[in-house]
Amino acid sequence: MNFSDLSRVIEQLGKDRGIKKEVVIHAIEQAFLVTARKKFGIQGEYEARYSEDDGEIEIFQYKNVVDSVRDSIVEIDLESARKLDEDCEIGDQLGLKIENPGFSRIDIQTAKQIIFQKVRDAERDILFSEFKHREGDLVTGIARRFEKGNVIIDLGKSDAVLSRKEIIFGESFKPGDRIQAYLSDVVMTNRGPEIRLTRTSPMFLVKLFEVEVPEIADGTIEIKAAAREPGHRAKIAVATSDRDIDPVGACVGMKGSRVQNIVNELQGEKIDIVRWNADVETFARAALAPAEIQSISQNVDDHTLDVIVEEDQLSLAIGRRGQNVRLAAMLTGWKINIISKAKLQERVKFAVENLIQLPNLSEAIAQVLVHKGIMSIVDLSAASPEDVARYLGQSTADAQKMIDEAREALSNPDIKADVDEEAEIVSASAVPSQSGFKTNEKTEVKKESDLSKFSEAERRLREELAAFKLK
Repeated sequence: MNFSDLSRVIEQLGKDRGIKKEVVIHAIEQAFLVTARKKFGIQGEYEARYSEDDGEIEIFQYKNVVDSVRDSIVEIDLESARKLDEDCEIGDQLGLKIENPGFSRIDIQTAKQIIFQKVRDAERDILFSEFKHREGDLVTGIARRFEKGNVIIDLGKSDAVLSRKEIIFGESFKPGDRIQAYLSDVVMTNRGPEIRLTRTSPMFLVKLFEVEVPEIADGTIEIKAAAREPGHRAKIAVATSDRDIDPVGACVGMKGSRVQNIVNELQGEKIDIVRWNADVETFARAALAPAEIQSISQNVDDHTLDVIVEEDQLSLAIGRRGQNVRLAAMLTGWKINIISKAKLQERVKFAVENLIQLPNLSEAIAQVLVHKGIMSIVDLSAASPEDVARYLGQSTADAQKMIDEAREALSNPDIKADVDEEAEIVSASAVPSQSGFKTNEKTEVKKESDLSKFSEAERRLREELAAFKLK
């Protein structure tokens, strides 16, 4: 069948849409194959071939050579077959060209629809493949329209989606605005590839630094971690193996020029640049800046950092609405507990006063018990005599006697058996993302009154206080 415009259509699709010639030809052949089956019988075996020389679609019908024909659509008798190919035998398969398929206008229209659909599918696959390789890149496009609060951005070959939740708080765009964003994901949907952008991800911040700081782009400086509360504040940790380079200073730039360009792009978002350190305690001190940290201890089992600060540094360490400690937790990947030294000392003081209510228990002994984690008469009543004996260097019998006195005191209404004064602990936690950088997921910041969760830091302070008072 002659289809005079096929050659031109094939060539035009290749130029305009970047679809390979072979893909278009395959689509045409498949379209006419479907049309042939529909016209001549779906039980038959057909082949459609496109001839580049004359732009013709040739339809072949394959039939099995048999002695006696039962189904003329799939079979041909030996005598008729040998008129076409004198060497054929029974059991062979013969391809017969349908010289005049007689496709109707409806058949041709059906073929065209199939061709266009297959071409669209090929175009979607090309777009998906092209942009899938660009995941993790910065892209720039033009805002075209808005759909349900999402910004549709023209990237040239395709549109991308910047969803409402991926826009920095306070930002507003209008059609025609040039927008820069991080290409976070490309997914294939029923409508074709969907290109998803974000301006709130920590990786957007990382990529902006790669553009502004040549030392990051060439690998001299490495970004180890990043955390953001988009539009408000961000922290980024950098390191270098070159002793002659200050990684923090390089990222800040002359008179803050480099970091200021990034701040402007992020709508005034404040950025803290800290020096990364393999030592977790050192890194945590930098991450909690500008607060000055009294001491930090690690609890490896539950991946927690217990941080003690002076009273006047508590608000700095926590930050506005818990922002500083929350970002520090995201940056380090550790749960962080913060308490002021004064409140911790106050808690220890109340614990000692509670224990010395027992008539035969001195302040020195109370100090030792508090140092070992026995914070009240209730705690003492539940302790084992073997542990108490070991703590105090006494016999088990003496320890048991002390425990019995504590148990008797529980029924005495004049004795306060437990400590209810609270020492305020601020806790924030975060989990590293798969990319190695901390996500901007919501992290919980809460106040605790249970000092048993402040294990190692409390133990150290108890040791210091007990050693001082026992002298």
